[in-house]
Order: sequence, then structure tokens, then C-alpha cells
Amino acid sequence: MFRYEKDTDNIITITMDMEGRSANVINQDFGKLWSETLDRLEIEKKDIVGVVLTSAKSTFFAGADIDDLYTQTDAALIFEMCEGLKKQLRRLETLGRPVVAALNGAALGGGLEIALACHYRIALDNPKAQFGLPEVGLGLLPGGGGIVRLTRMIGLQPALPLLTEGKRLKVKEALSNGLINEIAETSEEMLAKAKSWIKANPKAINPWDDKAFKFPGGDARNPKVASMIPIVPAMTKKKTYGNYPAVEAIINTAVEGSVVDFETACRIESRYFTSLAAGQVSKNMITAFWYNLNAINAGGSRPKGFEKYITKKVGVLGAGMMGAGIAYVSAIAGIEVVLKDITKAAAEKGKSYSENLLKKRVSKGKMTKEKSEEILSKIVTTDAAEDMTGCDLIIEAVFEDRALKANVTREVEAIMDVNGTFASNTSTLPITGLAEASVRPKQFIGLHFFSPVDKMPLVEIICGTETDDATLAKAFDYVLQIKKTPIVVNDSRGFYTSRVFATYVLEGIAMLGEGQHPRAIESAGLKAGMPVGPLALTDEVSLSLMAHIRKQTEEDLHAEGKNIPSHPAYEVSEKLLALGRNGKAAGAGFYEYPKDETKFLWPDLIKLFPIIEQYPQQEMIDRMLFVQALDTVRCLEEGVLHNVADANIGSIFGWGFSPFNGGTLQFINGYGLEQFIERAHQLEAKYGDRFSVPKLLQDKAEKGEIFK
Repeated sequence: MFRYEKDTDNIITITMDMEGRSANVINQDFGKLWSETLDRLEIEKKDIVGVVLTSAKSTFFAGADIDDLYTQTDAALIFEMCEGLKKQLRRLETLGRPVVAALNGAALGGGLEIALACHYRIALDNPKAQFGLPEVGLGLLPGGGGIVRLTRMIGLQPALPLLTEGKRLKVKEALSNGLINEIAETSEEMLAKAKSWIKANPKAINPWDDKAFKFPGGDARNPKVASMIPIVPAMTKKKTYGNYPAVEAIINTAVEGSVVDFETACRIESRYFTSLAAGQVSKNMITAFWYNLNAINAGGSRPKGFEKYITKKVGVLGAGMMGAGIAYVSAIAGIEVVLKDITKAAAEKGKSYSENLLKKRVSKGKMTKEKSEEILSKIVTTDAAEDMTGCDLIIEAVFEDRALKANVTREVEAIMDVNGTFASNTSTLPITGLAEASVRPKQFIGLHFFSPVDKMPLVEIICGTETDDATLAKAFDYVLQIKKTPIVVNDSRGFYTSRVFATYVLEGIAMLGEGQHPRAIESAGLKAGMPVGPLALTDEVSLSLMAHIRKQTEEDLHAEGKNIPSHPAYEVSEKLLALGRNGKAAGAGFYEYPKDETKFLWPDLIKLFPIIEQYPQQEMIDRMLFVQALDTVRCLEEGVLHNVADANIGSIFGWGFSPFNGGTLQFINGYGLEQFIERAHQLEAKYGDRFSVPKLLQDKAEKGEIFK
């Protein structure tokens, strides 16, 4: 409901409080309530001094109801919905009385658009509050006049980064960027300030409704602005490779809308919004970043029946890059950390990683010096296993060597909390095998972090055959505690992320051996939506490490009496390894790494692997994406993956599978299962059985199902 209250000064306070929801959202119920409220305001206008718009929820307004929007495919209906919201906001804006938004909490997306339609915005100094128009993150643009109003409020150049990057601003940032006008310390003060402003500004109108309005900084016809306009799309295209239509649509809406009247600009915005909302990219991104991500963070893969566990003290074995990163994210989450290495000096070096990161935060004004010192004090360094006493979680982050991992497991398990959890940060070695060294295999689990740990959002939790549900629940809670996204997989060689990631780089290497130009291979990878080309990525990982993992795999499979897999990329890798070109760390790989200069592809690659007739770029893109998607289906079929959400989010957050495709399995949904299978058969006929169609995929297509 919307509470409608008039005070003795004839100021109306409208408190939005939609029933049955934790937050106010734009949907059909909102439209009805809003329309009724506006009707009443217009009828009583002559007796009203002004209007305060606020919320009874912990946030001001959460934006549009994604469920309503996601199911819509009719462009005409989407356009009508978009225009309907704009008409309602316009009625509020042109009421003829001052309207103030009293922002008690976050106002994102449609919520901020409502606030922008008010004449003044006062925000409560709430540390949790965020303000912004982040629709681009779901493949959309603000459809309630947000682009039109924001650009007219602060100018084209300041507004475009906020819009195209979907920035979420804290209260003081929103104030300095011009999104809000004033801050209040308490709710009472916020409402008092709102009413005072109304009394002081009885004839308030928004700037664009003033006949003397001039676009801040100039519109697109202004010579200074016009000279910049061609540069923005070019830079955007270079960054997005044309894969994110929302970014281009936002720029187009802002620029085109700046040279026409307000109403026409709003209609332009509605048309661009409609084209995005009805398109596949927004459906893909909403699937991944709304439905899948929310399902994971709500505990979709967490065992039921266990109370939330708060980890108190973490022991980290190994103070190299991974161990140092794990120590940092744990300490910053308020957890005590014991960081151990072979020597105290090595452990201190690992702690210095945290010290440097904290110094950067302090220098940028994102943290106080006192807070950084408090966090740093939580990390205790040592070279003695005895100092792990009392740790309820131990994370082993030593070199990928089974014998070494077994030694540290035995050493520390004798000292740690008997009810604690022991986790291995391995990227490839099966957890069940590593757990053989444990006296408590039920409490042994895998926590696969990604480098650099402080930046990468994902942790892959791997359950061994004996890992119990209580241990999994604790591990899941720890990952959320350090503000990472957990996916849960069952034990296998390479698990999910390392296994499927390898298919991408191997496919790129194989193409090199087939005579494709290395630059064309890298370009195809980027155009496919991957963050780095396959050859450059291989250099980052290093061919020598990949060879080490492959050798270990071959030995293990041979001992198990299983067939050793082959791949056309292996022959290419061996040739570079024989020349000492191991990767970036060695200073030479597929690329050259001159000191203090930009890397470049090794010119002799085309001598070592002569160029033949080039494939069309789409053929190369298909190979890179299909090989990843098909192996993901196999992971689901084999029980390595538990669900589709973990597959999609794991692929995007883990190794950067193209976000605009919504993850590996959503890529298949968006492509169409039958069409995907047909294309996979074509690739299999040309390039081998790594493109064969798993039975699970075939069965789903025959039943008319999708991956969900």
C-alpha cells in the first residue's frame, strides 16, 4: 500500500510500502497504486503545499520487477509498459507543487528514476545505501526516463560513465556526482529538511521544464561535446567488441536525446529499451546475473538442516600469491588468520601483500589508517605448525604436488581443532585422493580460489567422496563470509572450472597447429567474449604448468588402467616447450615479453606453424564457445556439477566465459538446443569427438526442455 498523510502545513507524505514484498518494486501492483495516488494528488492539488515521497522498507525502491520484464517478448507491449511508467512519473514531475524524494535507503534502477523525477533528493546517511542506474549489468538501459533526466541534470560527459558502467555510488559519492542534493543524519532530520525545502521552493520545477534551460556542458551539437562524440562509440566498440548492445544503446539514447525536446527524448529512450528488453542478450544476462546468482547466494547449493556457521580462525599453509590472497580476504572479513610458510621471512613476505593492498585503499580514501591497521593485526605469521592450534579452518595453498600436500595435511591435522575443516586450494588434483592423507576425510574439502584472490569473485567448493554435508555447509558459509560467490561441485579430475577452462585454451592452441594466424586466433577469442585470447591466457598459466598437470593426469590414469586422452594442441605445446618458451614467467611463450614494453606475438610462430587457408572468424568463435559448452554438459551429465546456476556463474566468474551469453549452459539455451546440436555435429565431423553431443543434451532437445 501507499500511505497518504497530510500534515498541518498541508504537505503530503507518501510512504511506499508494497504488501508481501521486502522491497518496493515497479510492477502491475505498483502501477495501480501509483495511478490512484497521482489521481488523488491532482484532485487535491489546490490544497497541497508539496509532496514528500519516501519508503517504509529498509530501501527506498529496488527498481523494476525482473520477473515481469523477463517473461515479456512482445516488443509493442514492452514499449507500452515503458511509456506508461514515464507518463506516471511525468504526472508527478509536472504536478505544479514541489516534490522531494526522502531516500531512506538504496535507490537503484527504477528506484532512482522515480527519485530523479522529483524536484529535490535528500538521502539518509546510510552506509549500506547505494544509488545508481545499473541496468547495463543486465543487458538493459534505464527505461523510466533515467538517461534523459540524468544527462539533463549533470551533463552528457559526467553521466555517460555512470550509465555505461552501471556504477553504484555510496551516499557521499552520489552527492558529489549530483545524483542527490543533500544528506541527513536521521530519518526525522531527513523528513524535516524535505518539508523545509518544500516551503522554501513553492514553485519548484525541474531544470528541463524551464524555458531558459540549457544542457549542462552543452548538448551533442556543442562543438566541444561534438568533437568527443565519435570517440566514445569507437572506444566502446574496442572494449566490448560489439557484444554488449546495451552500452551502445545508452550512448545513442543520451546523444540523440540531447538534441530534441524532453518528451521526444523519452520516447527515444523507450524505443532503445524495448529493443534490448526483447533481445536475447538481456535474457541471457538476466538469467545469469539475476536468477542464477541470486539462487547461489541464497544458498541453493548449501545442504539443508545446518545452522549458519561463522569461521573464527583460519590457518593458511603457504604464503605465496594464493595463500597471501586468502589471508587478505579472510582478514578483511574480520577473521583471525595464521599465515604459515617454511620460514618466518617467507610468511612475512606473504603478509606484506595484504599490507600493500590496504595501503592502496587508505591512499584512495576508501579506508581509514586505523581500520587498515586493525585488519593487518589479524594476520599472524609463523613457520611453526604449532601456531595452527585452535584454527577451525585450515586452507592448504602449497604447490600442486600430491606428496607435499599429504605431508602438510598430516602435520597440521594433529594440531588443529578436531571439529574443524581442512581444505585444499587445489585447481586440478582430485580431492578424494588428497583426503587419503587425512585422519578425518569427512571434514576434508576442496576450496579452489582464483588468482588474484582479492579481485576474483568465485570460489569453487569441491566435495570428495567422503566429505560430509556438515563440512560442506561450513565451507559454503565461509565463502559467503569472505564475500565471495560459492559454487559446489563433486570431485573429478580438474573439477569443473579447470577442466572446462582448459578446453578453451587447448582449442586456440590446436588452431595454431592447423595453420591459423595467431593474431586471428586471439581476435576470435576476444570477439567470442572471452577476456583474453587463448594464446595469451596460456602464457599467463604457463605451458610448463599445463605440461606438469598433464603428466600427473597421465600417470594417474595409467595407474587406474584408463585410456590417456590426446589432443591436437599437445603437439604444438611440446614444440614451444622444447624451445624453452614456457610462458610469461619465463619471458617467452606464444608472446615476447620485452622489459618495460608491451608484449607482442612471437614473430617466429608463423615460421614454426606455417599459415594456410584461414577459417572464417565465426568458425573459430563457434569452436571456442561450443567446446566449453559441450564439456559443461558432460560435467552436468557425470554429476560433477549439481545444477545449472553453478555451471553458468562458475563459467563467467571462474574463467571469464562470455557474460553476454549468460554462461556456458545459457549459451546453449540462447542458441536453441536443436540448432546447437546441429552445429555441434558439423564441428564434430570436421574437428573430432570433443564436439560430440552428450546424451543429456540430446534428451533435453527431444523433450523440448532447456537448461534451468
